[in-house]
Amino acid sequence: MVTCSFCGNDYERGVGKTFVLKSGKILHFCSGKCEKNMLVLKRKARNLKWTKNFVKGE
Repeated sequence: MVTCSFCGNDYERGVGKTFVLKSGKILHFCSGKCEKNMLVLKRKARNLKWTKNFVKGE
């Protein structure tokens, strides 16, 4: 099982996308929604209710 770098959900290996930064850090995404929110829209997972990393009150 692989954990999504944005939402924190587990998904099967072979599904989703793997993105490698120039620094060598590997990011795993379960869906295009997570990938777009993190890389294109530059959103924080802590501020979105549908992620496991959501913190209420910030």
